[in-house]
Amino acid sequence: MVVFFYDKTFEGLLSAVLDAYALKLFPDKLLKINDPAPIFTDHVHTVITIEEHSGRVWAGLMKKLQKQACNMLMHAWLSESDGCDELLFRYICKIFNSKADFKYNFGDSDVLEIKKIARKVAHEALYIKQFLRFQKAADNIFFAPIKPVYNALPLAIDHFADRFKDQQWVIYDIKRKYGYYYDLQIVKEITFTDKDNFLSGKLDESIMAADEKLFQDLWKGYFKSMTIKERINPRLQRQNMPVRYWELITEKQL
Repeated sequence: MVVFFYDKTFEGLLSAVLDAYALKLFPDKLLKINDPAPIFTDHVHTVITIEEHSGRVWAGLMKKLQKQACNMLMHAWLSESDGCDELLFRYICKIFNSKADFKYNFGDSDVLEIKKIARKVAHEALYIKQFLRFQKAADNIFFAPIKPVYNALPLAIDHFADRFKDQQWVIYDIKRKYGYYYDLQIVKEITFTDKDNFLSGKLDESIMAADEKLFQDLWKGYFKSMTIKERINPRLQRQNMPVRYWELITEKQL
């Protein structure tokens, strides 16, 4: 068994592809650096992530693939699914090895699986756009917590930067402990520590804007008044608004 160790970044994965072709040695297993090697390991290689190497591989993919197919690769990577890096590695190698147009060969199990995973991640990005709710802090910065199944926040952030250009905001993934801050000019990636008290997903009333609680109560009241009890359909509601988002949605905190 051939094992490649790498840093579990997308750039590291692309660097592993270049190393495989350079060494003419293709891994059966991709593991994180310092993970224990399987018992029946014949050869081990540690990949050093080099920007130039990953850039060469990505440039090669862009020549072979249309933008939509490249986006599909990124979506699949952001799924963080077990074994997805090995799936992507095999797919990328098939792209480079094939003379025919392989990218949409859905008779291949790897192509089909990547498309299925990418579609799920794209849906998660859409849910973020639909169900994200901002809370106004005392310093007039709007804070919105999310906890998506997939790491889809990077796919949705441009939507908020375009739609809310006139206000400062923070969107934070409390599951992965990172987020983005918009300062009216650029979007920056940020992280909080556990001491910052933001990881619960709700602003403490001590740092909440004076009128934020009022607006939350008004929104809850509007949501309740618009509900027709005789037409409540919990199954349809769960289908259109996944339950995993309810704990962070203002109108569901009744």
